[in-house]
Amino acid sequence: MDDAGLRGKTVGTPFADNAKFTLRDVEVFYGETQAIKGISLDIAKNEVISFIGPSGCGKSTFLRCLNRMNDSIDICRVKGTLELDGQNIYDPKRDVVELRARVGMVFQKPNPFPKSIYDNVAYGPRIHGLANRKSELDEMVESSLRSAGLWNEVKDRLHMPGTGLSGGQQQRLCIARAIAVSPEVVLMDEPCSALDPIATARIEELISELSQSYTIIIVTHSMQQAARVSNRTAYFHLGHLVEVNETNKVFTSPQHDLTESYITGRFG
Repeated sequence: MDDAGLRGKTVGTPFADNAKFTLRDVEVFYGETQAIKGISLDIAKNEVISFIGPSGCGKSTFLRCLNRMNDSIDICRVKGTLELDGQNIYDPKRDVVELRARVGMVFQKPNPFPKSIYDNVAYGPRIHGLANRKSELDEMVESSLRSAGLWNEVKDRLHMPGTGLSGGQQQRLCIARAIAVSPEVVLMDEPCSALDPIATARIEELISELSQSYTIIIVTHSMQQAARVSNRTAYFHLGHLVEVNETNKVFTSPQHDLTESYITGRFG
């Protein structure tokens, strides 16, 4: 199927009754090049949804629209309707700092600040004025590290540099930092691609635990990871959303030939 034949042809279940994000006719341009082509999708409260597809298909670009990370790219333009709890996140009056507190992000490579473990986690609550006393900040740091499954490993070295941790520990520290400001949504852009299998398993367990409290949207190059962690999976191809459905349906009975070709390894 050619590129034009994909427009507006998403199959499966792109819409939800309990939407956290409501996204309609989203298009993204880098200069004159169109990277995202008319995508409409709902992301439900407290679901884990995985974005999969070949390299360069637009899944990370689409993810970065959801907390306006693309704002940092001068030639990038975003069109369409993008709403969080019914409010336009691209409203010119929208406070982007407040949006990013509600929609946290964990990147592909662990990127702890060049600060102590404690100060990495305390950074967000401090700049957002969430703690009035040192004891409150201490509680937020401990709670976030516990939620990230890291507390027992670092509780005796909180004032040592976060950069001194292993790769897997650094990524869990970045997750603790993201959730310290009590976001509603956590975006994860290939969070395990730089990690070994043991560290990856820990992050996947953590995603399952965090989904009780947060909506989680994960871009992954690993179909096995998508199958393990997500409720729904969305397949992207050439900037289009081709199919989105319950994860087991996507992997066992895909509705689109392109999805089937990708998951069976015929291309990608």
